[in-house]
Amino acid sequence: MAEWVKGKVTHLEQWTDGLFSLTVDAPIDPFIAGQFAKLALEIDGERVQRAYSYVNAPSDSNLEFYLVTVPEGKLSPRLNQLAPGAEIMVTKQAAGFFVLDEVPDCDTLWMLATGTAIGPYLSMLQEGKGLERFSNLVLVHAARFARDLSYLPLMQQLQQRYNGKLRIQTIVSREEIAGSLTGRVPALIADGQLESAIGLPLDAETSHVMLCGNPQMVRDTQQTLKDLHGMRKHLRRKPGHMTSEHYW
Repeated sequence: MAEWVKGKVTHLEQWTDGLFSLTVDAPIDPFIAGQFAKLALEIDGERVQRAYSYVNAPSDSNLEFYLVTVPEGKLSPRLNQLAPGAEIMVTKQAAGFFVLDEVPDCDTLWMLATGTAIGPYLSMLQEGKGLERFSNLVLVHAARFARDLSYLPLMQQLQQRYNGKLRIQTIVSREEIAGSLTGRVPALIADGQLESAIGLPLDAETSHVMLCGNPQMVRDTQQTLKDLHGMRKHLRRKPGHMTSEHYW
């Protein structure tokens, strides 16, 4: 059984009508970048809970979560209405294995995300631990519209901080915008556009790909990487080239 602690909302950032970030103060146990917690509210006598990845670095006590409001959802619309000072329940211990310790050594680590699944990578990059064994880092955030790229300013700050080691690329699927690729992640890999934009090879010899987000994107991208580049899923007992986490 999960152990729950009481937290308080310290900030709510409303990015768009459907996207927001919650910052929470809560006495949690230490976590590893890439892991998730569960947030909960008591609604009509029932504890309604959902899992959300930490966006903040583990060394940052301001616990940050990036959420999408599901209009018919039980929890997210209520979370979106919380004001600073509101009480929220948080699991004391984090969970999940989508962490850098599970990724094998390689030259280039590709971090591919759709929507709110950018969170785990931002946690890893802000913390900065465990990344020295990679020569190159690539962070790709795919969304429907440019307005949905909430953390692009932070991505750009991180790019400067890593001083040439980190390359970032945004992708939008429903409009064309300067600086972003247009389309879906698997198609942009298949036709070589993503590799060309980044300027690094995406292959089994030099790369490991982390995939986080929309399950259809994850499955389709895995299949594309398998078919075109001979990549396989990474398992502890059988090292491979792809590590993934579905985001619902």
